[in-house]
Amino acid sequence: MAASDLSIASPAELESALKATAKAVESALDSLLPRPAGLHGRAQEAMRYAVFAGGKRLRPFLVVQTAALQGADAGGAMRVACAIECLHTYSLVHDDLPAMDDDDLRRGQPTAHRKFDEATAILAGDGLLTLAFELLADPATHASGAVRAELVARLARAAGSDGMIGGQMIDIEAPNRQLGPDQVIELQQKKTGALFEFSCAAGGVLADASGPELDRLRAYAQDFGLAFQISDDLIDVLSTAETAGKGVGKDAAAGKATLVSLWGVERARAEAERLAQRASAAISGASEAARLLRALPYYLIDRRS
Repeated sequence: MAASDLSIASPAELESALKATAKAVESALDSLLPRPAGLHGRAQEAMRYAVFAGGKRLRPFLVVQTAALQGADAGGAMRVACAIECLHTYSLVHDDLPAMDDDDLRRGQPTAHRKFDEATAILAGDGLLTLAFELLADPATHASGAVRAELVARLARAAGSDGMIGGQMIDIEAPNRQLGPDQVIELQQKKTGALFEFSCAAGGVLADASGPELDRLRAYAQDFGLAFQISDDLIDVLSTAETAGKGVGKDAAAGKATLVSLWGVERARAEAERLAQRASAAISGASEAARLLRALPYYLIDRRS
């Protein structure tokens, strides 16, 4: 990315926008998440703990910016942003459980099952999952029932057995299989990429965007998602737990294939850069949202956590 390219936001502009969006999303989540009350309050406390443990709020950022790109209502976009963050956090809570990845750290904090207990963590994840769909189905998200139903259906597909859950199943079985690059890409497109695709498409759905516009958003999300996952795998190989804010080296220890392990660090990094370039080129327009979305893939492949 050329430093003089005015069609792409600078790293400083993007960082500022990411922080501002994260702050706005966290304020909205604070008002939308239930506050601990009654005999069942421990589950609600764990829900809030998991959501407010930190994070870049990338998926909400994609919703907010693609909605702005398409001219959708900002209030509805923020509710969708909160919904995807709730669902994403549920997936992390369950992914960290002893029956899954058995992680002690998430976003630099003790994982939910370490902070509370396994049963409470499971219930907290379930609570966040169902809250996501409650938010999407509420008329406050969009006046059109058809739009709300489309959002619910898209998120269900993205998170379901042919999406994120399917990717997690492949990931669980990965140590017992010889996965090649195509199978690893399928795993990553399902486990990580499906929610990125929803996040980008949601902005278009809120604005009743045309089919070609939704296709462009999907192309952006697919390349962005895979570049993001390659960079995540590079962090797992090259970073430390203190820098990453989570356990590292676990894929290698478990014998799981990644594109980094199959291709090596240099080829994997080059592929992430190629995908970032292609994702950036998929977004057109001169608006602030377009400039930010073009810059985001480059920014994330250089991250250390």
